[in-house]
Parts: sequence; C-alpha cells; structure tokens
Amino acid sequence: MRKPLVAAFFALAIAGAGAAPAVAAPMTTSPAVQTSAISAEADTKAAAPTLQAVTLAGTVALSNCSGSVIRFPNSLATDPALVLSNGHCLTTGFPEPGEVLVNQASSRTFGLLNASGTRVATLRASKLAYGTMTDTDVSIYQLTSTYAAIQSSYGISALTVQDTHPTAGTAITVASGYWKTLYNCSIDGFAYRLKEGDWTWKDSVRYTSACQTIGGTSGSPVIDQATGKVVAVNNTGNEDGETCTLNNPCEVDASGNITVREGINYAQEIYQIPACFTTGNQLDLNASACTLPKP
Repeated sequence: MRKPLVAAFFALAIAGAGAAPAVAAPMTTSPAVQTSAISAEADTKAAAPTLQAVTLAGTVALSNCSGSVIRFPNSLATDPALVLSNGHCLTTGFPEPGEVLVNQASSRTFGLLNASGTRVATLRASKLAYGTMTDTDVSIYQLTSTYAAIQSSYGISALTVQDTHPTAGTAITVASGYWKTLYNCSIDGFAYRLKEGDWTWKDSVRYTSACQTIGGTSGSPVIDQATGKVVAVNNTGNEDGETCTLNNPCEVDASGNITVREGINYAQEIYQIPACFTTGNQLDLNASACTLPKP
C-alpha cells in the first residue's frame, strides 16, 4: 500500500512483524519529479473538450494521506457529510486481516481544498463510520458538518460516488489532496484478487502506466473524467517487481495464477458502498444489498 507519510512509523513497526502491507515511496519523493503528475492549473488547460475538467475541489488532506468529501446518490443536503480514504490511513495503524472497525468515536481533522488546491477549511470527524483492509482498503468518516453547511460556507460540493461497477478504458483522474496534485490515466482493467503481504483485495482497479502515484496519494478519489463521479479509491502499487510482498502487490486470477506488474498502480472499487448507508448517511451493514465485510 501507499505508506502514509507522517505515520510511516506505523508501517515500519508492523511490517517488521510481517503484519501489514505498505507500498513505500521514498520520503524525499515529490510530485514535481513525477512525469505523469499534472498540476491542477495545467490539467484544467489540457482537459479534452469532451471531458469535465477535474479539479481538487472537494478533496481533503489528511495528516498522512489523501481523501475526499463524498456523498451517495441518495444522500441529502442535510445529512452529515462523509470523508473517504483508505483503511491503511487510520491514525491507529493498519487493521489486521479480518478486522472491521465500525462507528468508533473520532475527532480527526481534514483540510478541505478548493479547485486550485488552496486549503479553505478544516473539517472535523464525529466518528469513524467504517474502516477495514479486508477485501478492500477503505475508511469512511462521518463529519460534524452537513453537506449544506460546507456548500454554504465554502462553496464546495461533495463528490458523488458511482454506484455501478467501473468500466475498463474509462479516462480517470487520481486527485491527491495531500500533494495537491492530479494524475491522469485510464482504467486498464481489473485484478480478480490483489495480494500484498497478508492482505488480499477483491476486484481491484488497475491503472494504465501514466498514473505514477506515490506515497501520500493513498485515499485519493479516482474520478471518472466524463461524469465527475468517484469510481474507486487509490491505494497501492508494485514498486520493485517483487511477488506479493509488502510494497509489491501481485495479481491472482481465479485459477490461482500470479501476475506481477512492476510500476503499475491500483485502486479499490467503491460502487458497493452506497448500499450499506441508509437514511441520514448512517451505516447499516445488515442492509439487504450490503456486501461490505462485517466485524
């Protein structure tokens, strides 16, 4: 996984015990040296006329990762807003395989960005609604602010989560609030299983090679350039060509065959999440259509 930058000591401590995946980017790496990383200003100018100009509006910077303010298709303006990031971005360290965290008190803060990447507000969580690294790699925080309050105060709307499976070939942007940087590429395909260390994720999104995401981009929303909707959450990549090790996830097909793609990065699908949140953006893992892992 993309190792959280400020909380790197968690990854090192756990990796030393052979217990947690982390795709470690060198701490000195900057988006300025990533040839595929395009600044918000440059991306706006270069966007194809037929596509929406994806910006950093609605993304957030965590202490150690990236994230975004999200809403579901049925969310109301009066609902408490939600922030999406990775399970491995939790301040408490990486959840164990099989561990699912639900409705835990949290006062974590998030730096809200506008279209140009300027931090315009500090948002605060009331709780961690959901967090896991089993089958997927997600964390969802509920905020103390409603969507309407954020819109009224800062003129920023939440990003809508797509509730259908993403499609190969889709032009996407990985929007990192931590680095205030946009990475443009396409969905190359899907990994039946993605294995990294002790962790396995199902039906992961594989990027084309242009999205050279780095440490700190963990939790970034993966945005469909045509619709502006979030189709996945960025989380890992194979750095050194190793097989299924920490920092080097491998793809495993339905027959158990392993493929290693050095330099290729991945994200976790989120289309199944809206079915697990009901009225008032409240988590209900027992909802009939909810397939997320349970505690």
